[in-house]
Amino acid sequence: MKTTSDIRRDFLEFFRSKGHTIVPSAPLIPANDPTLLFTNSGMVQFKNVFLGSEKPGYVRAADVQRCLRAGGKHNDLDQVGYTARHHTFFEMLGNWSFGDYFKEEAIAWAWELLTKVWGLAPERLLVTIYHTDDEAFDIWHKKIGLPVDRIIRIGDNKGAPYASDNFWQMADTGPCGPCTEIFYDHGEHIAGGPPGSPDEDGDRFIEIWNNVFMQFDRQPDGTLVPLPAPCVDTGMGLERLAAVLQGVHGNYDIDLFQHLIRKAAEFTGTGDLQNKSLRVIADHIRACAFLIVDGVLPSNEGRGYVLRRIIRRALRHGWMLGQKGPFFSRMVAPLVAVMGDAYPELTANQEFVEKALQAEEERFAETLDSGMRIFDDVAARSSGVIPGADAFRLYDTYGFPVDLTADIARERGLSVDMDGFEAAMEHQRETARAAGKFGNTTTMPAELAAQLSPTQFLGYDKLTDGGLEVVALLKDGRVVDAIEAGDEAVVILDRTPFYAESGGQVGDAGELDEKGSRFQVRDTLKFAGQFHGHVGKQLNGGLKRGDRVMGAVDAARRGATVLNHSATHLLHAALRSVLGTHVTQKGSLVAPERLRFDFSHFQPLTAAELAEIERRVNAEIRHNHEAEVRHMGMQDALDFGAMALFGEKYGDEVRVLRMGETSTELCGGTHVSRTGDIGVFKIVSEGGVSAGVRRIEALTGQGALDYIATEEQRLDEAARLLGGNAADVADKLKALLDRQKKLEREIEALKAKAASGATADLAGSATDVRGVRVIATRLEGFDAKALRDAMDRLKQQLGDAVIVLAGATDGKAALVAGVAGNALGRIKAGELLGHIAGQINGKGGGRPDMAQGGGDDGPALMSALAAVPTWVDDRLS
Repeated sequence: MKTTSDIRRDFLEFFRSKGHTIVPSAPLIPANDPTLLFTNSGMVQFKNVFLGSEKPGYVRAADVQRCLRAGGKHNDLDQVGYTARHHTFFEMLGNWSFGDYFKEEAIAWAWELLTKVWGLAPERLLVTIYHTDDEAFDIWHKKIGLPVDRIIRIGDNKGAPYASDNFWQMADTGPCGPCTEIFYDHGEHIAGGPPGSPDEDGDRFIEIWNNVFMQFDRQPDGTLVPLPAPCVDTGMGLERLAAVLQGVHGNYDIDLFQHLIRKAAEFTGTGDLQNKSLRVIADHIRACAFLIVDGVLPSNEGRGYVLRRIIRRALRHGWMLGQKGPFFSRMVAPLVAVMGDAYPELTANQEFVEKALQAEEERFAETLDSGMRIFDDVAARSSGVIPGADAFRLYDTYGFPVDLTADIARERGLSVDMDGFEAAMEHQRETARAAGKFGNTTTMPAELAAQLSPTQFLGYDKLTDGGLEVVALLKDGRVVDAIEAGDEAVVILDRTPFYAESGGQVGDAGELDEKGSRFQVRDTLKFAGQFHGHVGKQLNGGLKRGDRVMGAVDAARRGATVLNHSATHLLHAALRSVLGTHVTQKGSLVAPERLRFDFSHFQPLTAAELAEIERRVNAEIRHNHEAEVRHMGMQDALDFGAMALFGEKYGDEVRVLRMGETSTELCGGTHVSRTGDIGVFKIVSEGGVSAGVRRIEALTGQGALDYIATEEQRLDEAARLLGGNAADVADKLKALLDRQKKLEREIEALKAKAASGATADLAGSATDVRGVRVIATRLEGFDAKALRDAMDRLKQQLGDAVIVLAGATDGKAALVAGVAGNALGRIKAGELLGHIAGQINGKGGGRPDMAQGGGDDGPALMSALAAVPTWVDDRLS
């Protein structure tokens, strides 16, 4: 039997033999593509190639791409586990041609791999084509020999021209073309009809391979213009293919999932391996683990919110199986066992993924406690139905899945207003859609990108240069031929010394000059991933396309930024050395005035750890290592020991920065020549950003020296106030604090003595109400603690008693109420205190024997206290 691992390997080796470059899977977080929440198909990493704005160093490629569909437009989450083939996470096998081979080779190789290499029976396969694609028909029929009755033409079945299951397009305009899909026939014993038939949604005929032939450029008016270099984009779901090759019908029956399902059953104590909840857990561990590996951690917004939702859905299904304790994090090891060889990054991050999931399991347990209290409150005021808005609040705020709310409601004889819940959910979706359009200020018209060559960056070696050609101008997002004084615009040059923001490093500022015409550059951004856009304002004169300008970068600003960027690399290395290799970058900001570094770690750093990290960075600075820069292939760089940084997209040739023996990273940023140039490194803060992510802020160079000088001034001022010098500040402060504590103890003793005397007098003035001693009085200057102590003494002295004491300070009154002895059965302290607090604009509550609260001091308080004996008499009568 072909295992899932065998199938991955077979696919890549087959296309390697056909001259394809094997490309590694891109992360689940699309690099430099703010239009997508997740990588949801194999073509995502090649999107710019198809748009013409990126040119790879190969014309044939093959890959196994990890994909996720659990948020946004592509969201299969609610169906996962209940159907045979829906997943949150899946793997897509793909082979690609960028203007090289086309239909005949793509079809022939697909057929060869399926029937010759994997041995599928040809009579079990049928294909679909776009209804006008006679070229594809002839290849299938005349070249491959497929009978006519197993070639199905699919027309425009989606209500518009070219809107068809067999016509693919990237967007409303741009690259598009017909496709041919290959289906596997599971046999007559399975319900369902062939594609294009009324019962095509059955499970008998399953699509296993889709060959997309991008041969047209769709115009805004809908017309199709032939592309000068047609491309091939294919995709084949690994899980579906494995089911076919392993002779099983559903994806969850393949070897990979059966391993995970058996482990999920073991960890939850479940004997029924067909239980749908086990499928959910097996699917969700893949999605969650790879999202965490690719830099996402649970949170309440964006991608982190999707991850949290997937985790909690898995935990909910564990609860349904009776597993109330942590179990989901234990699924990581079985996942590594079956997927770690194909994805080494999963193995390398196993411990971190386990910790992230365990922390979320513990957090959800706490959430359930909080949510149950809210549910109890909602249920208490519901007349048989939990309002949809409340069910949504439980879901949205406390992470309560609505099915959990419904289950608990049923146990109490209640129901849930599901229509109201769905309405609230839809409102959230609309809000999310509006907020989730990922505004992208660095887009440019595709036709402009196709016309230009990538900007040549000169800034590694120089900060000024002349003869730079203005190749494009953008104003208000539109291409213009010229700009004039006062215009806010983006200037794109053929070459530039200005660094464009990326990798956490801010873009350069400076000026562009052309014969007295000055353009102030406030920022430099990357447009379409490879064009440096100089963002700013035309100060005087004008600029037009074709002009030649002198570019001058703000040298001081760049210089300070360079120090912070190089220090960030040294900091990353020190963190991994001190805390462990689970530390990975989760974001950074490298600006002239400071650096900010976010990294994965699950607890605050101790003072000793921070001191050691700072010591190690400064040691590397003093060693004055050369900042070595090398250019090499991606795999060579990884073999060299380079670390790729989170969220970056790298080309075929990468830039490797090495500083000493500890820091080797892929980085396209600007850096010092030697580490000694940094001068000094000083950490100024450390704190949490989100679950599992910490942040360090630090300073370098003159900024660090200025910070240290300021801190020394503060220390000297503190020493002056304490009557000493900087060397004995700690001793002086300790002595002062010891004296303060001693005085506080003396004050407490005096208060206790005064309170004891006051309570002795109070006991003698108690009023007898039907055999119960009642005291209700105001005590000047007593705080809440003193009032509680006095009440406890009075209870001991009086036996059967009802006591209310008020302590007044600065117009506010603290209240305590207590009930002791036989009165407890008929008087509740919480009701009494609430009665009094309500008369003085206050609130409070507590147990039957003791309650506390507060309100306003004044005549109303005195009246309320005077009426206590009457209130008690009413309750005792």
